[in-house]
Amino acid sequence: MLSSARIEAAAEDLLEAEESRRQIGLLSLRYPDMTLDDAYAIQTAQIGRKLSAGRKIIGWKIGLTSRIMQQALGITTPDSGVLYDDMVFEDGATIPAGRFIQPRIETEIAFVMKEALDGEVTRADVLAATEAVVPSIEILDTRILRKDPDSGATRKIVDTVSDNAANAGIVLGRARHASEAFDLRWVGAIVRKNDDVEATGLGAAVLDDPVTGLVWLARRMHQYGQRIEAGHVVLSGSFIAPIECPPGTKIAADFGPFGAVSVNFE
Repeated sequence: MLSSARIEAAAEDLLEAEESRRQIGLLSLRYPDMTLDDAYAIQTAQIGRKLSAGRKIIGWKIGLTSRIMQQALGITTPDSGVLYDDMVFEDGATIPAGRFIQPRIETEIAFVMKEALDGEVTRADVLAATEAVVPSIEILDTRILRKDPDSGATRKIVDTVSDNAANAGIVLGRARHASEAFDLRWVGAIVRKNDDVEATGLGAAVLDDPVTGLVWLARRMHQYGQRIEAGHVVLSGSFIAPIECPPGTKIAADFGPFGAVSVNFE
């Protein structure tokens, strides 16, 4: 376990990287023995600083839900991060140049909650607590290097979790649906990058059912004294691989009858 001083130092370094747009080195190299609990402690330490600076928590994101992404990191569990009020962009918005370091996007089904979820919840509990399900885009960014230039080492799960699960922004589509209006395993999207089809996917890629992600998240958060609150937005996990978004990129995700959502990068 890392000392409280090291946890606070890592949190401060990550916040500075976000502010300066300059990435820091891999925490997994700095602290080879750090654990997943250490990583969540670093993430939590940033929450306090964000709230003190005037930010508000508006929800949570679930990441690493697909088998291909878990295999890439050599893990068997998802991860999670915090959504803040300054991360929200309107459908069709253009992200100003320099807003992020190395932005990428993923497409997901977002859950808007009308009731809290805490602890050992079931699939039925999640559906009952959901006000609406919504097409969405998650904007990813990395305040930690993806690859160490000297050793060639790549990020580990502890790096990603420490870095707020690489979350940077969210875009919600305008369509709203009741939680049981669709079989979410079959809700998917055709994702275009600059008018070319870049990716396609189905909700079933997310733990076989996007609802399963919220069951996992409620249980994980309970272990750390947190819970999903009424009014929170939860990104349930991506069903496509991340798409790089250099300047000039236009992203449009067509979810068919479920709706659509888009975002552009200046």
